[in-house]
Amino acid sequence: MFEILSYTFFQHALAGGLLASLLCAMVGTYVVTRRLVIAGGGVAHASLGGVGMGAYFGFPPILGAAAFALFSGFNIEWLGRNREVREDSATAMLWTFGMSLGILFSYLAPGFMTDLPAYLFGDILSITRTDLLITGSLTLLTAVCFACFLPAIVTVAYDRDFARTQGLPVRWIEGGMTVLTALTIVSCLHVVGIVLVVSLLSIPQMTAGLFVRTFRGMVFLSALTGYACCLGGLWISYRYNVPSGASIILVSVAIYFLCKAIKKIRLR
Repeated sequence: MFEILSYTFFQHALAGGLLASLLCAMVGTYVVTRRLVIAGGGVAHASLGGVGMGAYFGFPPILGAAAFALFSGFNIEWLGRNREVREDSATAMLWTFGMSLGILFSYLAPGFMTDLPAYLFGDILSITRTDLLITGSLTLLTAVCFACFLPAIVTVAYDRDFARTQGLPVRWIEGGMTVLTALTIVSCLHVVGIVLVVSLLSIPQMTAGLFVRTFRGMVFLSALTGYACCLGGLWISYRYNVPSGASIILVSVAIYFLCKAIKKIRLR
């Protein structure tokens, strides 16, 4: 195991896992607190439409994924405010619309899209220096936003109606968090992929929620938990030659149930 630490691609994987854990800890805590996990899953799956269009029209699929994620995020939010459409129904519609477009354009794209499985299930070992720069910049931007506007973000996350009575710009805050959520999802595609990325936005936070009751506490503990999951998943992937994305999520689920069992034993 120590030999592989000398390889650049593994160093990139470790750095990418750390940045993804920090980023998902901040954004994911808002998503879980605001009860937007299903909407986040819809945005992630809808981004496949942009990946397929990128492959068909010849532009970088990751840019298409970002555009589709933003489009889906704002439309879910807009349709959710429409009393004639429930938010879960809007999520389901855009979820299936994006995936259908992605599958269609991937099928029509010239040649076979060999890297499609990496977008679907992730490949943390393929992270490049450019990916690290993009994810690092987004992590820094998100950290600055949380540092400057944390009280407002927390208020909106827990009770948007109360936030309105306090004169907070709820629409602007929700819009900004929609942008950060969509970009976080896209930046983490190389780590766990479209199918599994919503797990990084929820399972570490659920684990942290077993032990802490504050927003800040959940951010810090879920960051540690998320990185532990990435390290464990990487080790399993290296040791048994299995997909890294699925390994990371399986480790995160195992850690959640282990922590839940430990907490029950301590309460007896």
